[in-house]
Amino acid sequence: MPQLSTPPSSAYLTALTQEIERKLQQLLKAANAPLSYIPNGVKIYVPLKYLQALTSSSQRLNFLQELFADIALEVDGRARGVLILSALQLKTDMILNRDEDGISPAEDGIENRLCFYDVLADHYAMVPENGKPVLDLIVQLWSQSFASHIFALLFHKWLFEVQLENSEVLLRYSSALVQGATNIFWIDINTNTRRFFSLFHYLLEEVALVPMHLNKIALQAQRDLYLLLSRFIFFYNLVDRLETFLKQFPVFPNAFLIGGPADIFVIELTDQLQKLKVEPVLLHYLSHMKILQGFELRMTTSTRLKACLYSFTSPGGPMYPTRAVRHAAWDALDLLFPVGRHPRLLISMFFRLLYPWYWPSSCWNFIVSCAKALLYSLLRLIFSSWDNLRKPKNP
Repeated sequence: MPQLSTPPSSAYLTALTQEIERKLQQLLKAANAPLSYIPNGVKIYVPLKYLQALTSSSQRLNFLQELFADIALEVDGRARGVLILSALQLKTDMILNRDEDGISPAEDGIENRLCFYDVLADHYAMVPENGKPVLDLIVQLWSQSFASHIFALLFHKWLFEVQLENSEVLLRYSSALVQGATNIFWIDINTNTRRFFSLFHYLLEEVALVPMHLNKIALQAQRDLYLLLSRFIFFYNLVDRLETFLKQFPVFPNAFLIGGPADIFVIELTDQLQKLKVEPVLLHYLSHMKILQGFELRMTTSTRLKACLYSFTSPGGPMYPTRAVRHAAWDALDLLFPVGRHPRLLISMFFRLLYPWYWPSSCWNFIVSCAKALLYSLLRLIFSSWDNLRKPKNP
């Protein structure tokens, strides 16, 4: 690979890198961990009060969590111009170098929301030696919470741009990437935001759908990555890539038991639905279930999906779904499994009798629904009659 040019704003990115190094070294000192890297041979002075504040595990967790939050912050107006120019230069250089290697560039425009990790990830992928000090410090913090989060944000592009000869190191980094990305995407789920969309988009478009990048990581990590993407592809609104995604699915050793790519995808999606606790996110998933129409699934997979959707149609435990979720689940169930629709409705009405405390609200909602339907029908009749009266009569 030819030597990559350094972007004009590398000084700004170097300053950000040094700040991350300083905080990680501060944490390592507090944890009495040996430092493997000291910049320029000069130890960084850390006040004693900070070391004492980080002696407990909870304090170290909060410290790493704050560092993770800083990296995930959106770039403010003062630095945005500099970093956008840097990101544009980095992406242009990466595309040019990929073209020289015979790889077609992906359409990867810069999002309106630019976060620090976006630019730093590009910077470390283009200039790997600048990210090595931070990587060495993160490796010493593998056992700490949020270490894998920070690694996934900063080095998800670096992992697929550099050449690693040691298979054990590659497996460790690949596992950390999948674990960190999983935790990061759950943060988006629990807050119903898509701050880390660029990370998911890169893992899907530039890794899972690009065999040259995908084959750089271990086979088990490839499988784990596909399972991860299967669970969150609905949330990040990339269902239009589902068909291509399923065609690229790696071979699983237990495929003869659980089925093909479609079965594995639906199984992961079903498990994900049962873990969701945020109502808007759950409604978002249920609204995208129509994409599963026409999937050829095994009987066990189909039954599993049907049971999962049916569990959201009744009030009470174990899901305790809201009224909106129940109706969305019914719509998805009737759309995907139209056979047996009326028997399911009768069974549901029978089991509703087991929850007498829901009867008043059910009756009230039924009355309101009937009143709305009657009102809408009356309005349609009035407007239809009015249009007929306004039409000129034929002689």
